[in-house]
Parts: sequence; structure tokens; C-alpha cells
Amino acid sequence: MADYQRICLVHYHEIGLKGRNRSSFEVRLVRNLEALLEPFPVVQIKRISGRILVVLAGDCSYEDACGVEDAIQYIPGVARVSCGYICDREIDIINDAAACALHDVGVFESFKVAARRNHTDFAIDSMEMNQIVGAHLCEQFPQAKVKMKEPDVEVRVEVIQGAAYVYARSLRGIGGLPVGVSGRVICLLSSGIDSPVACWRMARRGAVCIGVHFSGRPAAEATSEYLVDDIAHVLEKTGCIARVYVVPFGEYQRQIAALVPPDLRVIIYRRLMFKVAEALAHKERARGLVTGESLGQVASQTLDNIAATNDAVSLPVLRPLIGSDKLEIIQQAQDLGTFDISSQDATDCCTLFMPRNPETHAKLDKVREAEQLLPIDAWIEHILEEIEVKDYSCPAYTS
Repeated sequence: MADYQRICLVHYHEIGLKGRNRSSFEVRLVRNLEALLEPFPVVQIKRISGRILVVLAGDCSYEDACGVEDAIQYIPGVARVSCGYICDREIDIINDAAACALHDVGVFESFKVAARRNHTDFAIDSMEMNQIVGAHLCEQFPQAKVKMKEPDVEVRVEVIQGAAYVYARSLRGIGGLPVGVSGRVICLLSSGIDSPVACWRMARRGAVCIGVHFSGRPAAEATSEYLVDDIAHVLEKTGCIARVYVVPFGEYQRQIAALVPPDLRVIIYRRLMFKVAEALAHKERARGLVTGESLGQVASQTLDNIAATNDAVSLPVLRPLIGSDKLEIIQQAQDLGTFDISSQDATDCCTLFMPRNPETHAKLDKVREAEQLLPIDAWIEHILEEIEVKDYSCPAYTS
């Protein structure tokens, strides 16, 4: 078999529905791909009709190509990525490229050919190409059967002006929209299982995510900060997080615990967190806050308590996990690669100074009355002065 130029074809779905905005969405996805694939043997990334073409280096091995394909698959905005070849529009060359593409798949028992001619200046039509390429593959792979419905492998041949694309190996992407097309959000990011998944879901909807982590320091060790850093490094592999603000929050919790009725502590903690997050949102030009809350999962996540914490800010608070159960969230954390990190023991601010019987149906007037005892504005000003910042790789973010 001859050597052909290896490529990856990036397919998208939702971007194609954006009408007059489609071009800007495609450009954003190309830019994200260019930045995130910089460590890989990629020589060119460009838009073609309805897809994005990623051209790999001439000496790129099959293993290298698979690595590129695997990296692309988890980038928001990608519906599917196909690894194959670009070749001249000659039927003998197309046949040989199809055999190379099918060989790359590995073990299979059945296949079919799906050819498409996009321009009539190529003499052989789609049906005839199916027959010619299929016959050649039957000769090259006599152990395999042709199966028109639900084959193990589908060999695709697309003949366009100037070239042909041939591929068989294809992986499903995560879909959604390219990071950077939906503005910025501030994500309250803990070292637990839920909030990294919430952050990832917002990135998949095109948002640039900026995290804020409330550490139990100095009342607790900084373990949660190290875990959040590990989580952020997982998220940045696909451009899903731009930076994380770390807030040493333990001393403020200690003061709240001393001044606020025990049953309202958790609500007041969260109201202060929301106010700090909103201040950061104004600084970062973000248009919303994001939490990993799921309705009814813990005491602070009842409808009454959610309303009491929302009251602390004017920005919209987005809760992408609100209707998800714990098993669904765990599964997504495992798929994302953050579950093992989040499963490690760490004392963070969520477990500090917890009352025995927290309020589950807070009354807003009582919450506001308790909060008036606290120097909230002075605290926020001081927190913003002592806050720590860590930046991560996000192609769509500019400070």
C-alpha cells in the first residue's frame, strides 16, 4: 500500500444550525483547535465545506494520528472526528487509500462503502464508486463480509474539487459549541465531584469558565487547593478553563460561625461566596455565576435555600446539574477524568464549622437580618486584596 497524506476531518452539528453566525463559530473552533493541537504533528487546519480539515505531518505515524484524533474528540464543538487520508481524484489511488483506511481500523468482520461525489467534473458517480471501491476492498480483505445494514466499519469516500477524502476510523465527539462563543462565567469550583462537571458542561455550551475556589485555609490545610489545581489541569487539556481564583475563606467562616445563628451558617457562607464571585465577575466581564448544585442533594440545595442564596447577587446563577442525580454526575466525572481526583480526601471550606441541624427552608427576611450583623462589604474588599490567581491554557480567553 502507498503512503498518503494523513488527515483528520472534524465534523460538527450544532454550529451548522447557526445561520449568519455560523462563520464566526467555525472560526472560533478553528482557533481552539490550532492552540490545543500545537503539541501534535499538525501542519494545517482549515475550514472546508461543512467541516474542518486537520492535515497531519507527512511522517505522522498511525499512532500519532490516533493521538490527534483522541485529542480532538474531547474539544467542545466537535460532533465527530474521522481519521483518514487525502489523495488525488483517480480511482486507483482512491482504492488504495480506502484499503489503507480500512487497514487502520484493526479487527472487523463486516464493512460497507459510502461514496459521495460532490462535483460532476469527476466522471464516476457515487453508486459506481461504491461498487468499484467495494470490489477492491473485497479483494484486499477476503475474510470480511460486505454488510449494508449496521456493518462493523463504514468506509467513506468523498470526492470534491481538487481532492478526495477517504476514511474509515471515526470517533464520536462531545458536541456542543466551541469555547468562547457564549461569553464568560464565574464557576464556584470545589475539589468535589459536582462542580468540575458543572464547569465542563458550561464550557461545552461555549462559555469561557473562570473558577473561584474557596479554601478552608487558614482554618484547614490547603489540600483542596492542590486538588482543584489538578482538576483545572484536566479541564485545560480541552480549553475548558481559563483561570482559578483561590480565596482563603476559613477565617471568614469562623467569624460567621461566631456571630450568626447556627442553622443559618451555611446560607450565610454561600451568600458571601456568591458576593465575592459576583465581584470577580465584574472584574472579568463575566455575565453569570455557575454552581454544581443539584436540587435536593444536600441541605443547602432546597428551593428555599437556593432562593436565599440567589438573593445575595444580581447576576444570573446557572446550575447546569440542577436536574441530575448523583450517579449521572459521577459518570460524567469519570468520563471527564476528574472523578479520581475529586474522590481524594480533602478538608475544604464546605466542611468547616458545620452546624448539626442546618436550615433546609430558610426564610429570606431572617437571612437578611442575620447578615446585617456582618461587615460584608469590608470582608469582600479584603478578600479581593488577598485573593490568589492561577492561569491555565484557554485559547478563547484574553485577560
